[in-house]
Amino acid sequence: MTFRTRFAPSPTGPLHIGHAYSAIVAHDMAKAAGGEFLLRMEDTDLQRSKPEWDAQIIDDLTWLGLTWDEPVLRQSHQLASYDPALEKLEAMGLLYPCSCTRADIRAALSAPQEGVAHDVYPGTCKHRLMSDRKPGDALRLHLDRALDILSHRDVRFEETGERHKGIHTLDPEQALRAIGDIVLSRKGEEIVAYFLASALDDVAQGITHVVRGEDLFDFTQIQVILLALLDQPIPIYHHHGLIRDDKGKRLAKRDDARAIAKYREDGATPEDMRAMIGL
Repeated sequence: MTFRTRFAPSPTGPLHIGHAYSAIVAHDMAKAAGGEFLLRMEDTDLQRSKPEWDAQIIDDLTWLGLTWDEPVLRQSHQLASYDPALEKLEAMGLLYPCSCTRADIRAALSAPQEGVAHDVYPGTCKHRLMSDRKPGDALRLHLDRALDILSHRDVRFEETGERHKGIHTLDPEQALRAIGDIVLSRKGEEIVAYFLASALDDVAQGITHVVRGEDLFDFTQIQVILLALLDQPIPIYHHHGLIRDDKGKRLAKRDDARAIAKYREDGATPEDMRAMIGL
């Protein structure tokens, strides 16, 4: 099997040096193994994703000297491809409609951020049936039922990142306590949850090693659960360390002063960027 990694940013802002680090690590791991590196735009949030950021990301990555082995995959161009997974989960009795606040649900659909607590859903709409779904309702995963289905299976994943290296087995109690009934989609806004779309695309693109920041490690179990329920292969995960500012805070898209474009404007070279991030 060909060693395959990917870089999968959301085009909702500029790339900063933390993104550069993740992209270069994934790229270099693939090339060192004689494998392939892919670029994917995770732009299912059609309100926040902008074509200008998409173009800037490609320009910055090209300037860094990165190349990818297939055309860029844009999730917004294939929203219907996620429907079969949702339909299968519904047929298994694992979905229910949720009418809780739009802001809360929109936040739940996005990729998690370090330092931002994941509020476990209290189950307000858990009693509702799919036949009761109304326009604008989100769909949540009934985690209790999902874990019951998986209780007789040995669900595990391999992590090769230094901090969490080893084989990890699904922990139902921890999943219920820390994950809860996650949102998988919202009808009407054409948003598919990061957790579901990203996991499905990793499988569809033949990604063997998911390379990303260690701030996402705790959420890997969500994707492993979804893939196991859908009888899909589970990739190997590699969560690398993060690039932080002088105060130890993880860099985010709001840190425009550290955007790759700013360094380029100031005369930095791709080699300077590699040296700056310790590569």
